[in-house]
Amino acid sequence: MIKVLFVDDHEMVRIGVSAFLSSQPDIEIVGEADNGKKAVEMALNLRPDIILMDLVMPEMDGIEATKKIIQEWPEAKIIIVTSFLDDEKVYPALEAGAASYMLKTSKANEIANAIRATYYGQSVLEPEVTNKMMAKMRKKEKRLPHEELTNREMEVLLLMAQGKTNQEIADELFIALKTVKVHVSNILSKLGVQDRTQAVIYAFKHSLVK
Repeated sequence: MIKVLFVDDHEMVRIGVSAFLSSQPDIEIVGEADNGKKAVEMALNLRPDIILMDLVMPEMDGIEATKKIIQEWPEAKIIIVTSFLDDEKVYPALEAGAASYMLKTSKANEIANAIRATYYGQSVLEPEVTNKMMAKMRKKEKRLPHEELTNREMEVLLLMAQGKTNQEIADELFIALKTVKVHVSNILSKLGVQDRTQAVIYAFKHSLVK
């Protein structure tokens, strides 16, 4: 039997999903929690095979609860089951240590299969999550060096292209000379060039200077 701890702050969701999972011949619900804090306590006490974790909950959200569980029990297998597909939820949850990520719009049997797959060491991602991650990876691969510059670094680069010295840049931007030097160093590093001249050439080559 695959022992499951189900964490969700909506009682009706817990009742419905628990009823279906309990009807499976190889899955047993060994505990339920309605907030992240309780989830951490129960996970560390019960040591279930799988933890189904909601994200938005009172007292402690699912991401923080996942972090705390993984810190204390690195072998824990956590499946995020949520309604959220936005980046600020997906990536932090996976970085926190979640093994799989499913949406509440998934069919009940898909959740059950995700439990089985995760139990046997696989990572299951909702197709929409996979597509989102692939799109982000492709976008990141296509980024040009200057796209990594901060707004302030871009300002400094454009002033460099105007032939201004570090002191003149500091005076125009109302920042310390030391700060300008740090920005210049960061710019050279991010653009992969050796000196100011090469940085300025890069700026003109990529039409950054109007």
